[in-house]
Amino acid sequence: MSENLILIRFGELNTKGKNKNSFIKLLYDNTRKATADIPSLSYELTHDRIYVHYEDVVEEQVINRLKEISGIASFSRVFKTENDIEKIQQRSLEFMQLQSGRTFKVRTRRADKSFPFHSDEVNRKVAGRILANTAFRVDVNEPDILLEIEIRIEGVFIYGEKIKGAGGYPLGIAGKGLVMLSGGIDSPVAAYLAMNRGIKIEAIHYASPPYTSEQAKQKVIDLLKVLSKHRLPIKLHIVPFTTIQETIYEKVDESYAITIMRRMMYRIAERVAKRRNCLALISGESVGQVASQTLHSLKMINEVTNLPVIRPLATTDKLDIINISQKIGTYDISIRPFIDCCTIFTPKNPVTRPNEEHVLKYEESFDYETLIWDAIHNIKTLTIDENFEVVEGVDEFF
Repeated sequence: MSENLILIRFGELNTKGKNKNSFIKLLYDNTRKATADIPSLSYELTHDRIYVHYEDVVEEQVINRLKEISGIASFSRVFKTENDIEKIQQRSLEFMQLQSGRTFKVRTRRADKSFPFHSDEVNRKVAGRILANTAFRVDVNEPDILLEIEIRIEGVFIYGEKIKGAGGYPLGIAGKGLVMLSGGIDSPVAAYLAMNRGIKIEAIHYASPPYTSEQAKQKVIDLLKVLSKHRLPIKLHIVPFTTIQETIYEKVDESYAITIMRRMMYRIAERVAKRRNCLALISGESVGQVASQTLHSLKMINEVTNLPVIRPLATTDKLDIINISQKIGTYDISIRPFIDCCTIFTPKNPVTRPNEEHVLKYEESFDYETLIWDAIHNIKTLTIDENFEVVEGVDEFF
């Protein structure tokens, strides 16, 4: 019996040795969840393959969805048929009749050694059928289409194009991290890259009304909707930051205000992360991009937390960051003209080499611990659910 299906390849997962099976099982589960809203799909997991069985009517929708799932190296639309040379020839012809191009090459792998024809014999028989019934010509060096045939015990698989996937590891395999999501261009890209390494995310956002608006908060929500392509819920913790920010600009020299503000953000983020069982903080900081991201500044900011801080963009050029944001669909949201708390009260001459003695002196000038706990106790938590709906949650930080 002939079938239409998609073959998913794992790529980097194949290097995982004894842990490979748990990686593949999680990828299988994630794939099912990410495509759960697409009707008439069925799934098959073997020891080294994932197959998605589909109907023609949803083919492009399935393909577009699979491109976004971390852990998938590549995939192919596959024709499956029985271990019969006549059916292999006919199914290969049907496959090629759907392709565009002028030249082809057939490459057969015979894993089922009981099949009566060797690989070269299959290549010749299949190529002969295609040459006799189409305008395609053989080119063994640089063919437009490489027609691949795998003869396995469970059937014969025929495919051509390998569609590139997101790569990386299955979401969740590396644990959970807390993303410091500002609403700008950089932090959503950092979140995406962390997710692609298997890190499930929650997000924290600092809001400073009335200086920041509801539209700024909506930007962050919309960014998370784009990032939740796996259709797994993502929590967003919104921190009321106005009082802390106003106090900093009242008590701290303007040149040190950004440094102190970032230290407060990291203190809050660490406590939220520990409460939510996150193993690391994730930031969109890139070395040297702004005053608070020089190595001297990053060192001073990092000293307030003992959690690992992952900075996927640390050495990435701004233009490359923009290109990634455009590719993943966050750029147009990030450039909406609604400022966040990191861009209000911007000092004219921020310090790039903060002095520790000065930093500690400024922090001693106000009771930041009380302010921090007050902010944490008033966090509002939202969840972007599997249907991209926003669900308000109860306070989880008392």
